[in-house]
Amino acid sequence: MRFLGLLNKLNSLLIKTTARELPKRSMACSRYEYVKTYEQDDTILPNVWIVIRIDGKKFHKFSKTHNFEKPNDENALNVMNAAATAVMQEFRDVVLAYGQSDEYSFVFRKETAAFKRRSAKLLTYVTSLFSTSYVMQWSKWMSLPLAYAPCFDGRVVLYPSDENLRDYLSWRQADVHVNNLYNTAFWKLVLDSGLSNQTAEERLRGTFSADKNELLFQEFGINYNNLPAMYRKGTILLRKRVISDGDNDQNGRQAIVPLHEDLISSHFWKVHTEILGKYVPGTYTAPEIMPRLVDLQLNTKQEKGDYEKKQPENLAGIS
Repeated sequence: MRFLGLLNKLNSLLIKTTARELPKRSMACSRYEYVKTYEQDDTILPNVWIVIRIDGKKFHKFSKTHNFEKPNDENALNVMNAAATAVMQEFRDVVLAYGQSDEYSFVFRKETAAFKRRSAKLLTYVTSLFSTSYVMQWSKWMSLPLAYAPCFDGRVVLYPSDENLRDYLSWRQADVHVNNLYNTAFWKLVLDSGLSNQTAEERLRGTFSADKNELLFQEFGINYNNLPAMYRKGTILLRKRVISDGDNDQNGRQAIVPLHEDLISSHFWKVHTEILGKYVPGTYTAPEIMPRLVDLQLNTKQEKGDYEKKQPENLAGIS
């Protein structure tokens, strides 16, 4: 009798255990599983450069709401740079990022296996990570509180050759020059000369680059080539080994470094050979005043206030 009672208890326990496991098994192999066949294969072709470009949505309204300085707001641009840095820290396969205004391009190396090269996964991760990082970095650079979260859209573009990639980046940098030269002349006419937006547009309509340069110099005493390089050339982010005076590590410490250089020229690609060649971060000799974007990476616990106390007043926030 005792044996039969024990057997009944074991049988009851087995039934309960099976009942608990049954829903999981039936869900895994249910008749509804066929819907997975509607998912499209979006695996990216092998051996191509993957570029993900994000763009701000309705940033004209966003910049007006947050009182961005015209034609360029250095701190607002650095929020973009800081958000892009966060993306590069997450994806080591991003060999270069390039940003201007409200857009950023991220270049993944040809051999990347991130997310099994699934286009939708890469696009959504990069876009969402950039957006959330922008919000998180806002207070480190901007004095006004964030009124509402910005929104970014994105696209994936594939480039089969090194030449194609270089031409793409050259196109984006040329776009910086065209837009910034126009915006600099436009806002000088509006803010300094008191013209209406419509009158300023009419004044600049049909003008060439030389005309705008002449206008800036003759009417406002501005040599366009002397304006900050970040405004004229955009920001290039590269992973480098930072070498600084007094650093005990002779190999340097890795960080994402902002550069404002001419990437259209062949000289840039000869200096930064790691981009197209074997990806080993090159060296970056730190200037006397470390770019704040780099300093925040190397001293992650340092707050904005502490940093500004260290810097001369006219150099606080320099990129």
